[in-house]
Amino acid sequence: MTTTRKMTNPHPPHHAGHGARAGERGFALVALMAVMFVLALAITAAAPSMRQQSMRELEKEAIARGEEVVEAIAQFTQDMGRLPTSMDELVKGYTPPRAGIKTVYPLRKAAAHDPLSSKGEWKLVRQTDRVFTDFTLEVIKYNGGTPPQSRLYRGFAQFGQQPAGGIINLKTDKGDDDDAPGGEDNAPNASGPFIGVASRSRRKSVLHYYGIERHDQWVFTPVYR
Repeated sequence: MTTTRKMTNPHPPHHAGHGARAGERGFALVALMAVMFVLALAITAAAPSMRQQSMRELEKEAIARGEEVVEAIAQFTQDMGRLPTSMDELVKGYTPPRAGIKTVYPLRKAAAHDPLSSKGEWKLVRQTDRVFTDFTLEVIKYNGGTPPQSRLYRGFAQFGQQPAGGIINLKTDKGDDDDAPGGEDNAPNASGPFIGVASRSRRKSVLHYYGIERHDQWVFTPVYR
């Protein structure tokens, strides 16, 4: 009697369901890649807006600190009868000559640093500096043709008085301030009394300060406060 043995195929055929699942996985991968591509485009598009918002916040902080320096200069001048010659005089304090008054510390250490420049050092501005003359013109224009009076210290009005001819000559004379925006001013501060400060950043600003759109042209001074 012959016995017929049933042979088993060691490689069974693939089921249709397995192929369907593979196709679904491929479709899911394509969909995931499409979503990631869209997200990458959205992030790329939002990056300039995020950078602009970050710069706006830095500029707000710079203006706030600049205003603190303004008040410190005004207080120092009123107490000492002269202009300060360094930021240290405002930060480390001074003793007014009037009897009975102890050491005065008019400026916070944090406010003595410019958040817009890499080194954090304010540029000291003097009455004869080109940047102050240009700022005076912009303030007068912004105020409708007349310079505003200082609300902090009336004695500073004398520093804002400039001959019209001198302003015109300085404005038309070409100098470093006419350079295109960008980078920073790394020139050392000259010694002597100063009437305000400005940022060393030469970048174009997001905010407008007295209508001015460049960091190093914003002058913080009691003359027009």
